[in-house]
Amino acid sequence: MSDERERERAEARLVEALARTGGRDPREYYRERLRALRDRDEQAFQRAREHYETRLLPAVAREDSDPLAEWLDYGRLLAELTAPGRTVEIDPTGLGHPYAPPVPADRLVLHLPTSAREPALLVGLPPTLSPAQRASFDLLVKGALK
Repeated sequence: MSDERERERAEARLVEALARTGGRDPREYYRERLRALRDRDEQAFQRAREHYETRLLPAVAREDSDPLAEWLDYGRLLAELTAPGRTVEIDPTGLGHPYAPPVPADRLVLHLPTSAREPALLVGLPPTLSPAQRASFDLLVKGALK
């Protein structure tokens, strides 16, 4: 498969998975994360780009893959390259769990940097945030409760 055909197939498979599941498209947020990474750490940015080209696109284009899971794992990689730490899943009750693919669709996924000075990084959003997940997001990512 050519690079362009692989990109088109990966795009189509992601769009179909988003439509089927009601999931949120992570690409624009991940692009922002990539821009920030490029400004902060060129070597990490190059690693993220290489992963995108050599691992993410081929994996998403494959018929036997889960496009949303592949993109979520890429988001986790971007977060880890941005700030070392650990990635967690927040269930609808607000309870945190270690990141362990496959991640249920109703989980909020956050990366908690080792440094307490850094806010949590969003990795993945469920189609709808529960009140407990919204509170976790507001507190850990935004730094304040609404």
